[in-house]
Amino acid sequence: MTANECITGRRSIRKFTEQPVAHELIEKIVAAAAYAPSWKNTQITRYIAVEGEKKAALAKCTNLYAGNGVIMEQAPMVIAVTMITGRSGYERDGSFSTPKGTGWQMYDAGAASEAFCLAAYEEGLGTVIMGLFDEADAAKVLELPEDRELVALIPIGYPAESPAAPRRKTVEDLLTFQS
Repeated sequence: MTANECITGRRSIRKFTEQPVAHELIEKIVAAAAYAPSWKNTQITRYIAVEGEKKAALAKCTNLYAGNGVIMEQAPMVIAVTMITGRSGYERDGSFSTPKGTGWQMYDAGAASEAFCLAAYEEGLGTVIMGLFDEADAAKVLELPEDRELVALIPIGYPAESPAAPRRKTVEDLLTFQS
């Protein structure tokens, strides 16, 4: 599979089969996602693979959009994407290197999340990146340390659907050249 095929072929999957995902396969996907770019190679993104009772508890933290809880309940696994705070976009003395402030760490975590999803797609797995959940409740379920922040939840599993690609904007809409 070429990079272009992977990027244009991946879809957000919201229905999964019951087939479990092997832990070794998740390890392989995370090893690939580790190559996502990050601010000064800080590599702040961390993943938590959640299954069983803890996944069921996490699915209840979706009061902002109940549909996400339904998706999480029927997925065999949910990946909690977290980041170590206070490192990306900062200098060693704690000052910001960028006017983006704390926003740069979300950029790094977003790039890592997409790399994770593309690596999963290449392995035949489906994913959907979720941002609507009760962050405080989910962090409690996950028992996150103080220096970690929950960024996204990614249900993952073998797809039970093949959604069509949604309409995309044209290159003319997306791109301008300046000189």
